Amino acid sequence: MYLLGIDVGTTGCKAAVFTPEGAIVALRYTEYNIQRPKPRTAELDSAPVWKQIHAVIRDAVAASAVGREIGAVAVTSMGENMVPVTRDRTILGPSILNVDHRGEEFLSDLEARMPVDQLYALNGNVWGNQYSLPKLLWIRKHQPELYARTDYFLHWAAFVTFMLGGEPAVDFSLANRSLLFDITRETWSDDLLSLSGIDREKLPRPVPSGTPVGAVGARQAEALGLTAGIPLVSGAHDQCANALGCGVIEDGMAMYGMGTFPTIAPVYASVPAPAVMIQNGLNTEHHAVPGRYISFLFHMGGSAVKWYRDTFAAEEHRAAQEAGRDLYGDLFSEMPARPAPVLVLPRFAPMGPPDFEDRPWAAMLGLSVETTRGEVLKGIVEGNTLALNLSVEKLPKAGVEVKEFRAVGGGSKSLQGVQIAADILGRPMTRSLVTEAGALGAAMLAGIGAGVYAHAADAVAATAQLGDTLEPDARRHAVYQETFELYKEFRTRTADLADRWNDLQQRVMEQG
Repeated sequence: MYLLGIDVGTTGCKAAVFTPEGAIVALRYTEYNIQRPKPRTAELDSAPVWKQIHAVIRDAVAASAVGREIGAVAVTSMGENMVPVTRDRTILGPSILNVDHRGEEFLSDLEARMPVDQLYALNGNVWGNQYSLPKLLWIRKHQPELYARTDYFLHWAAFVTFMLGGEPAVDFSLANRSLLFDITRETWSDDLLSLSGIDREKLPRPVPSGTPVGAVGARQAEALGLTAGIPLVSGAHDQCANALGCGVIEDGMAMYGMGTFPTIAPVYASVPAPAVMIQNGLNTEHHAVPGRYISFLFHMGGSAVKWYRDTFAAEEHRAAQEAGRDLYGDLFSEMPARPAPVLVLPRFAPMGPPDFEDRPWAAMLGLSVETTRGEVLKGIVEGNTLALNLSVEKLPKAGVEVKEFRAVGGGSKSLQGVQIAADILGRPMTRSLVTEAGALGAAMLAGIGAGVYAHAADAVAATAQLGDTLEPDARRHAVYQETFELYKEFRTRTADLADRWNDLQQRVMEQG
């Protein structure tokens, strides 16, 4: 038997066929564009995106040449964003994305009627416009006909599963991203539904990850090259699937995703102390593994590495592309062995916890005419981990202890990059050899739902693909501890200047 894992992202979708041992038989990828119909809006045109997802699934199945032997399917996806559909699987409109500003008008009223500590006790999140609820309220107010016609608002993993023939069901981790889920009772919250006025019947049935939720329909099976009736299994929020795919399932472990969104995702066996979590903007949601919870420490610092490549090595990048080669390895080889002489605040794009700053104000301290581009790059890489460490250092106060990190993502291909993270965090960092952890995590959930694996630990044991474990260097860690204290002071002192500078730039732009 083979397993099909589908990973739906904001700008692209991967479909991969795996053996039960975790080997990729076939992988296909498609990209789609974010639509911005008006300023401060962002959405996916659901119908054409579904056609692209359908096509990439079909292509992956065909490339595998084992389509009729695929025994189960599961989908993972980005959180928050929902698609309006009818019971007969008609797509009614676009999917408003989490970065869209629509819905922010409702936040002050919601918080006035339910304080943040009360919300966190129910849902494990603080009020924020990135979640599903403000978008649903916007649709109900500004597009009442669409709201009335919609039978189900489905997160993308639930939507794709539904379109393949499954039931309208959503896993706990994605349900949590709506701000309507009761994390303790594991169902839609009566209090939050009453507060918001959202109709319960328009929401899918919440289920644990790895639960069978129907079967591939005959029409879809024929179009995709699959066998009709094979199980469709509930997936997970993409970061939860990433963690499962690299074996981060136990209390005390954390995933370090080294991609466009550098993300640290610690796992724990019970809900942490809310006061500390709220203070630092840290969420709590169900993991894809029963009896485990997970949080996300993230920012968009990975885009700073791309900015560096495109700014400092544009011609080399073009040449490498023409040769079919990745330039990042060459650029990372230029980084000095010692800690960088440049201290970087990596606010090149919106930041996650603890600040949730949406205006960029990156800064560098220590530049001189002798600074090399390799030193600048190392400063950026260090800055990405220093920024995440702002939240990591608070976790013990919430009762969360991270003893082991698993590094995944494009940045984890660099031994030096992973070593920097180990030295700053002062923890061992094990590189995962899984190249598509999200899709594999989905395939593992498919296997659990179909009985290929008894449980998550069994799936991890069957598919484990681990590389080097890099231990922190005690001397460099001591230096980075001092650097971190300077980083925090640099961050504090530049905040007011950055706001004033951004205000000035806004006036300049408005004046032309």
